[in-house]
Amino acid sequence: MLQSAVLIVGLDLAWGERNPDGVCLLEATASHAKVRASELPAHDVGLLEWFDREVPCDADAIVMVDAPIVCPNLTGARPVDREMHRVFGRYHAGCHSANLTKCPRPVRVAARLVERSFAIGWNLETARRLVAEVYPHPAMVRFFGLDRILKYKRSPVANKRLEFRRYQRLLGECISARFPQLERGELVSELLHSEWSKAVEDRLDAFFCALIGYHHWLYHGQRSEVFGDKATGFILVPAADDENKSRRACATPAG
Repeated sequence: MLQSAVLIVGLDLAWGERNPDGVCLLEATASHAKVRASELPAHDVGLLEWFDREVPCDADAIVMVDAPIVCPNLTGARPVDREMHRVFGRYHAGCHSANLTKCPRPVRVAARLVERSFAIGWNLETARRLVAEVYPHPAMVRFFGLDRILKYKRSPVANKRLEFRRYQRLLGECISARFPQLERGELVSELLHSEWSKAVEDRLDAFFCALIGYHHWLYHGQRSEVFGDKATGFILVPAADDENKSRRACATPAG
């Protein structure tokens, strides 16, 4: 898929049926990227209608999903969930245990994307349309050089707002340093400066997922690490850069 242009979708997918999904669409080339959409479609029908409208079936596209899209185990945790705790637990960035009993929806949505010619995986050389699982917290640890994750989820509202503002500030700095090609249009400005609300949080997380995908595509997968495997579940994480490697030891990825 190493083409001159690509559509990159960041998807903050709700595990259950009640809440809307955050979606963000980047249109990107090696020299320029622009946010084309940032929305909150509701339920499977609304989400798939959004895909059919915004991501044509003949377009090269990457979808980065913050949810367990490969999850064959009925109970317990996936091997990749345990691996993420081993590697990122020290930063409080281990992921939740996932199984089909707890979260059937992400696997169902992934199957609908496969019906739309997406392949589940991370190899950009083997498919024009890919869908992969990502997890923002360890990606933030690496992009932002954090010693601990940003505590903007499941916190008292006052602390949540402070940490969310910190998230916005660090993300703005990250864009300047790592993605100078990204056009800072109206949507990006809104996401980086709006006061916290659950809706803004979901849309900002989707934007961050899209940036993980842009990073993966921009460097042809050479600056990404994949934990786990396609059979039992995998998570794509930006590789630790030289600066962060000098500050702390980084584990070797599995799979």
